[in-house]
Amino acid sequence: MNALASSPTEPVSAVCTTGLAARLSRLVSALCEPAKRALEIVLPPLVLLALLAGIWEWAASGPAATLPPPSMVWENSRELIFRPFYDRGGLDKGLGLHLLASLERIALGFTMAAAIGVAVGMLIGSSRLALRALDPLFQVLRTVPPLAWLPLSLAAFREAQPSAIFVIFVTAVWPIVINTAVGVRNVPRDYHNVARVLRLSGPAWFLRIVVPAAAPYIFTGLRIGVGLSWLAIVAAEMLIGGVGIGFFVWDAWNSSNLSDIVVALVYIGLVGFLLDRLTALVGRAVTRGTSEQ
Repeated sequence: MNALASSPTEPVSAVCTTGLAARLSRLVSALCEPAKRALEIVLPPLVLLALLAGIWEWAASGPAATLPPPSMVWENSRELIFRPFYDRGGLDKGLGLHLLASLERIALGFTMAAAIGVAVGMLIGSSRLALRALDPLFQVLRTVPPLAWLPLSLAAFREAQPSAIFVIFVTAVWPIVINTAVGVRNVPRDYHNVARVLRLSGPAWFLRIVVPAAAPYIFTGLRIGVGLSWLAIVAAEMLIGGVGIGFFVWDAWNSSNLSDIVVALVYIGLVGFLLDRLTALVGRAVTRGTSEQ
């Protein structure tokens, strides 16, 4: 009787156990899949970084080595890494404060370059007369190295801050102008036909047709411009002095502090990467993923 009484419950128990196991398996799979994807993205660069650090440690530990190994950089610049915002007065500031000063110049110069560059690019792209008049001049000016403008800007503004901002502007504006003009000229012919059907003209044509169609090109120019701006400001600050990441690197060189230079270069690379990623993120949001970022 006991065996007969217990037999009907065994299949039910087995089914419940199987269903619970299946749900647990799906839950574990759902949790592990994002972790697996994250590991696939993060692990290769970490392994490569560890390998390069090991090679660097080995190469810089010999008696004839002139560069500090990673262990020495960590030992000499630990305070700089963990206290980036200290301020002892004057130019004796943490690396974070130098970066903020450089980013402030970038924000001002790049914003002006973006506003003027997009406007001029729209003009050149939509007007053949403007293209013929301005394009030869722009093609000549854009080949001038950014730092070649620094003496003239110092002579004109007589101050380091506006001179550095002008160098950023003149560095970033050309790729923005060129890419915007190309984007306007490459508006599909079908869009022109749609505008004629809807009887769009003037501001409505630009806002509803031209700007959305040219947006991927515009943000490509903005990405190039912000990268060039970061390169230009670091070089310019080495010459004009004052608070800034470029001055920090040059001052560390004059003090023969190579470890601080290595730390500063890491910060410069990370900030440049973040600026590029931020511009790409804004571009994807504005163009709804249609641009090739």
